[in-house]
Amino acid sequence: MLSSRLAMLSIGFALAAVPALAQQDKPVAKVDGITITEGDLKLAEEDLGERTAQMPEERKREELINYLVDLKLGAKTAAAAKIGDGPEFAKRLAYNRDKLLLDEYLTSEAKKAATPEAAKKLFDDTVKAMKPEEEVHARHILVPEEAQAKAALERVKKGEDFAKVAAELSKDPGSGKEGGDLGWFAKDRMVPEFAEAAFKLEKGQVSEPVKSQFGWHVIKLEDKRTKPLPSFDEVKPQIDQYLVRKAQQDIIVALRDKAKVERLDKPAAPATPAPAEPKKP
Repeated sequence: MLSSRLAMLSIGFALAAVPALAQQDKPVAKVDGITITEGDLKLAEEDLGERTAQMPEERKREELINYLVDLKLGAKTAAAAKIGDGPEFAKRLAYNRDKLLLDEYLTSEAKKAATPEAAKKLFDDTVKAMKPEEEVHARHILVPEEAQAKAALERVKKGEDFAKVAAELSKDPGSGKEGGDLGWFAKDRMVPEFAEAAFKLEKGQVSEPVKSQFGWHVIKLEDKRTKPLPSFDEVKPQIDQYLVRKAQQDIIVALRDKAKVERLDKPAAPATPAPAEPKKP
Protein backbone atom coordinates (compact mmCIF):
# COMPACT_ATOMS: atom_id res chain seq x y z
CA MET A 1 0.00 0.00 0.00
CA LEU A 2 2.75 2.45 0.98
CA SER A 3 4.76 1.71 -2.15
CA SER A 4 1.65 2.32 -4.27
CA ARG A 5 1.10 5.72 -2.64
CA LEU A 6 4.74 6.69 -3.16
CA ALA A 7 4.48 5.63 -6.79
CA MET A 8 1.37 7.77 -7.27
CA LEU A 9 3.10 10.76 -5.64
CA SER A 10 6.10 10.34 -7.93
CA ILE A 11 3.84 10.25 -10.97
CA GLY A 12 2.03 13.35 -9.71
CA PHE A 13 5.27 15.30 -9.29
CA ALA A 14 6.48 14.19 -12.71
CA LEU A 15 3.23 15.27 -14.37
CA ALA A 16 3.38 18.64 -12.59
CA ALA A 17 6.88 19.20 -13.98
CA VAL A 18 5.82 18.48 -17.58
CA PRO A 19 4.20 21.90 -18.28
CA ALA A 20 7.27 23.71 -16.91
CA LEU A 21 9.63 21.64 -19.07
CA ALA A 22 7.40 22.13 -22.10
CA GLN A 23 7.43 25.89 -21.53
CA GLN A 24 11.25 25.88 -21.36
CA ASP A 25 11.43 24.04 -24.70
CA LYS A 26 8.87 26.25 -26.43
CA PRO A 27 10.48 27.78 -29.56
CA VAL A 28 10.38 31.56 -29.91
CA ALA A 29 12.59 32.15 -32.98
CA LYS A 30 14.80 30.48 -35.56
CA VAL A 31 18.02 31.77 -37.10
CA ASP A 32 19.51 29.84 -40.02
CA GLY A 33 17.58 26.81 -38.84
CA ILE A 34 18.83 27.08 -35.23
CA THR A 35 15.95 27.17 -32.71
CA ILE A 36 15.86 29.68 -29.84
CA THR A 37 13.63 28.57 -26.94
CA GLU A 38 12.06 30.13 -23.85
CA GLY A 39 14.75 28.35 -21.84
CA ASP A 40 17.43 30.11 -23.91
CA LEU A 41 15.79 33.45 -23.11
CA LYS A 42 15.86 32.69 -19.38
CA LEU A 43 19.57 31.82 -19.51
CA ALA A 44 20.34 34.98 -21.49
CA GLU A 45 18.38 37.09 -18.99
CA GLU A 46 20.41 35.62 -16.10
CA ASP A 47 23.64 36.22 -18.01
CA LEU A 48 22.92 39.84 -18.93
CA GLY A 49 21.67 40.70 -15.43
CA GLU A 50 21.57 44.46 -14.83
CA ARG A 51 21.71 45.29 -18.54
CA THR A 52 18.07 44.30 -18.96
CA ALA A 53 16.75 44.37 -15.38
CA GLN A 54 15.12 47.82 -15.64
CA MET A 55 13.63 47.36 -19.12
CA PRO A 56 9.87 46.98 -19.68
CA GLU A 57 9.03 43.32 -20.27
CA GLU A 58 8.20 43.68 -23.97
CA ARG A 59 11.40 45.57 -24.76
CA LYS A 60 13.45 43.17 -22.61
CA ARG A 61 12.10 40.21 -24.55
CA GLU A 62 13.04 41.84 -27.87
CA GLU A 63 16.53 42.65 -26.58
CA LEU A 64 17.06 39.07 -25.39
CA ILE A 65 15.89 37.55 -28.67
CA ASN A 66 18.14 39.91 -30.66
CA TYR A 67 21.05 39.09 -28.38
CA LEU A 68 20.51 35.34 -28.85
CA VAL A 69 20.21 35.74 -32.63
CA ASP A 70 23.59 37.49 -32.68
CA LEU A 71 25.03 34.87 -30.32
CA LYS A 72 23.87 31.93 -32.44
CA LEU A 73 25.08 33.52 -35.68
CA GLY A 74 28.43 34.41 -34.16
CA ALA A 75 28.91 30.98 -32.59
CA LYS A 76 28.02 29.24 -35.88
CA THR A 77 30.52 31.38 -37.80
CA ALA A 78 33.23 30.82 -35.16
CA ALA A 79 32.67 27.06 -35.25
CA ALA A 80 33.00 27.05 -39.06
CA ALA A 81 36.29 28.92 -38.66
CA LYS A 82 37.41 26.14 -36.27
CA ILE A 83 37.91 28.63 -33.41
CA GLY A 84 36.91 25.87 -30.97
CA ASP A 85 39.49 23.37 -32.19
CA GLY A 86 42.57 24.95 -30.60
CA PRO A 87 44.11 24.04 -27.24
CA GLU A 88 43.58 27.52 -25.78
CA PHE A 89 39.85 27.31 -26.44
CA ALA A 90 39.73 23.87 -24.84
CA LYS A 91 41.42 25.27 -21.72
CA ARG A 92 38.98 28.16 -21.53
CA LEU A 93 36.03 25.83 -22.05
CA ALA A 94 37.24 23.56 -19.25
CA TYR A 95 37.75 26.55 -16.96
CA ASN A 96 34.24 27.89 -17.62
CA ARG A 97 32.76 24.41 -17.13
CA ASP A 98 34.45 24.16 -13.71
CA LYS A 99 33.22 27.61 -12.78
CA LEU A 100 29.65 26.89 -13.86
CA LEU A 101 29.65 23.57 -11.98
CA LEU A 102 30.88 25.25 -8.80
CA ASP A 103 28.37 28.11 -9.11
CA GLU A 104 25.48 25.70 -9.60
CA TYR A 105 26.60 23.49 -6.71
CA LEU A 106 27.03 26.42 -4.32
CA THR A 107 23.67 27.87 -5.33
CA SER A 108 21.78 24.61 -4.83
CA GLU A 109 23.50 23.71 -1.54
CA ALA A 110 23.28 27.22 -0.05
CA LYS A 111 19.53 27.35 -0.63
CA LYS A 112 19.21 24.55 1.92
CA ALA A 113 20.71 26.86 4.57
CA ALA A 114 18.41 29.81 3.94
CA THR A 115 15.31 28.19 5.43
CA PRO A 116 12.55 30.24 7.07
CA GLU A 117 13.46 28.61 10.40
CA ALA A 118 17.16 29.53 10.10
CA ALA A 119 16.30 33.10 9.09
CA LYS A 120 13.94 33.56 12.05
CA LYS A 121 16.46 32.09 14.50
CA LEU A 122 19.21 34.42 13.27
CA PHE A 123 16.86 37.39 13.58
CA ASP A 124 15.79 36.45 17.13
CA ASP A 125 19.39 35.82 18.26
CA THR A 126 20.56 39.14 16.79
CA VAL A 127 17.72 41.09 18.39
CA LYS A 128 18.46 39.55 21.80
CA ALA A 129 22.12 40.60 21.54
CA MET A 130 21.35 44.18 20.53
CA LYS A 131 21.59 46.87 23.19
CA PRO A 132 18.78 49.45 23.29
CA GLU A 133 19.91 52.66 21.56
CA GLU A 134 18.54 56.08 22.42
CA GLU A 135 17.55 58.49 19.67
CA VAL A 136 16.43 62.10 19.76
CA HIS A 137 14.40 64.23 17.39
CA ALA A 138 15.82 67.75 17.34
CA ARG A 139 15.84 71.04 15.47
CA HIS A 140 18.68 73.52 15.37
CA ILE A 141 19.62 77.00 14.24
CA LEU A 142 23.16 77.19 12.78
CA VAL A 143 24.88 80.58 12.50
CA PRO A 144 28.55 81.64 12.10
CA GLU A 145 28.90 83.86 15.19
CA GLU A 146 28.09 83.44 18.88
CA ALA A 147 26.35 86.82 18.98
CA GLN A 148 24.00 85.69 16.21
CA ALA A 149 23.23 82.49 18.13
CA LYS A 150 22.44 84.48 21.27
CA ALA A 151 20.16 86.81 19.30
CA ALA A 152 18.30 83.84 17.79
CA LEU A 153 17.93 82.25 21.24
CA GLU A 154 16.54 85.50 22.64
CA ARG A 155 13.84 85.60 19.97
CA VAL A 156 12.82 82.03 20.82
CA LYS A 157 12.74 82.83 24.55
CA LYS A 158 10.42 85.74 23.82
CA GLY A 159 7.92 83.38 22.26
CA GLU A 160 8.76 83.20 18.56
CA ASP A 161 8.31 79.81 16.93
CA PHE A 162 11.64 77.95 16.81
CA ALA A 163 11.00 76.51 13.35
CA LYS A 164 10.16 79.97 11.98
CA VAL A 165 13.37 81.50 13.39
CA ALA A 166 15.42 78.57 12.08
CA ALA A 167 13.93 78.89 8.58
CA GLU A 168 14.84 82.60 8.61
CA LEU A 169 18.33 82.48 10.16
CA SER A 170 19.87 79.00 9.96
CA LYS A 171 22.77 78.54 7.56
CA ASP A 172 22.43 74.76 7.51
CA PRO A 173 21.70 73.97 3.83
CA GLY A 174 20.11 70.66 4.72
CA SER A 175 17.70 71.56 7.51
CA GLY A 176 17.37 75.33 7.37
CA LYS A 177 14.44 75.41 4.96
CA GLU A 178 12.77 72.67 7.01
CA GLY A 179 12.67 74.81 10.14
CA GLY A 180 15.94 73.32 11.38
CA ASP A 181 14.43 69.82 11.55
CA LEU A 182 17.14 67.12 11.81
CA GLY A 183 14.74 64.21 12.25
CA TRP A 184 15.62 61.27 14.51
CA PHE A 185 19.30 60.50 15.10
CA ALA A 186 21.55 58.51 17.41
CA LYS A 187 24.35 60.11 19.39
CA ASP A 188 27.17 58.87 17.19
CA ARG A 189 25.68 60.48 14.08
CA MET A 190 26.49 64.02 15.20
CA VAL A 191 29.72 65.80 16.13
CA PRO A 192 30.48 65.32 19.86
CA GLU A 193 29.73 68.89 21.03
CA PHE A 194 26.35 68.94 19.32
CA ALA A 195 25.42 65.41 20.41
CA GLU A 196 26.32 66.01 24.07
CA ALA A 197 24.18 69.15 24.22
CA ALA A 198 21.22 67.61 22.37
CA PHE A 199 21.04 64.44 24.46
CA LYS A 200 21.14 66.41 27.75
CA LEU A 201 17.98 68.32 26.85
CA GLU A 202 14.49 67.36 27.92
CA LYS A 203 11.54 67.29 25.53
CA GLY A 204 10.64 70.85 24.48
CA GLN A 205 13.80 72.38 26.02
CA VAL A 206 16.08 74.77 24.07
CA SER A 207 19.86 74.84 24.59
CA GLU A 208 22.23 77.71 25.14
CA PRO A 209 24.50 78.42 22.13
CA VAL A 210 26.78 75.44 21.38
CA LYS A 211 29.99 75.73 19.33
CA SER A 212 31.09 73.04 16.88
CA GLN A 213 33.35 72.90 13.84
CA PHE A 214 30.39 74.08 11.74
CA GLY A 215 29.60 77.21 13.75
CA TRP A 216 27.21 78.06 16.59
CA HIS A 217 24.03 76.06 17.24
CA VAL A 218 20.86 76.66 19.17
CA ILE A 219 19.15 73.29 19.66
CA LYS A 220 15.55 72.42 20.48
CA LEU A 221 14.69 68.87 21.55
CA GLU A 222 11.40 67.73 20.05
CA ASP A 223 11.32 64.18 21.50
CA LYS A 224 13.28 61.17 22.78
CA ARG A 225 12.80 57.46 22.19
CA THR A 226 14.50 54.08 22.22
CA LYS A 227 15.41 53.34 18.61
CA PRO A 228 12.81 50.92 17.21
CA LEU A 229 14.10 47.61 15.93
CA PRO A 230 13.32 46.61 12.35
CA SER A 231 10.70 43.94 11.87
CA PHE A 232 11.62 40.47 10.66
CA ASP A 233 9.89 41.06 7.32
CA GLU A 234 11.90 44.26 6.75
CA VAL A 235 15.28 42.57 7.10
CA LYS A 236 14.45 39.07 5.83
CA PRO A 237 16.00 39.66 2.36
CA GLN A 238 19.31 40.69 3.98
CA ILE A 239 19.16 37.73 6.39
CA ASP A 240 18.56 35.28 3.53
CA GLN A 241 21.45 36.78 1.60
CA TYR A 242 23.73 36.46 4.64
CA LEU A 243 22.73 32.83 5.21
CA VAL A 244 23.40 31.94 1.57
CA ARG A 245 26.80 33.63 1.52
CA LYS A 246 27.84 32.07 4.82
CA ALA A 247 26.76 28.62 3.63
CA GLN A 248 28.79 29.06 0.44
CA GLN A 249 31.86 30.15 2.40
CA ASP A 250 31.48 27.20 4.78
CA ILE A 251 31.27 24.80 1.83
CA ILE A 252 34.47 26.17 0.27
CA VAL A 253 36.32 26.06 3.61
CA ALA A 254 35.20 22.46 4.20
CA LEU A 255 36.31 21.41 0.71
CA ARG A 256 39.75 22.96 1.28
CA ASP A 257 40.11 21.31 4.68
CA LYS A 258 39.51 17.88 3.17
CA ALA A 259 41.75 18.39 0.14
CA LYS A 260 45.48 17.95 -0.29
CA VAL A 261 46.76 21.19 -1.85
CA GLU A 262 50.31 21.19 -3.20
CA ARG A 263 52.02 24.39 -4.33
CA LEU A 264 54.32 23.36 -7.18
CA ASP A 265 55.39 26.95 -7.92
CA LYS A 266 57.18 27.26 -4.55
CA PRO A 267 59.98 25.22 -2.97
CA ALA A 268 58.82 22.83 -0.30
CA ALA A 269 59.21 24.05 3.25
CA PRO A 270 62.29 22.52 4.90
CA ALA A 271 61.50 19.71 7.26
CA THR A 272 61.81 20.56 10.93
CA PRO A 273 64.89 18.73 12.26
CA ALA A 274 64.26 16.23 14.99
CA PRO A 275 65.54 17.31 18.42
CA ALA A 276 68.92 15.81 19.36
CA GLU A 277 68.80 13.06 21.87
CA PRO A 278 70.27 13.97 25.25
CA LYS A 279 73.70 12.52 25.93
CA LYS A 280 73.71 9.52 28.13
CA PRO A 281 75.53 9.95 31.45
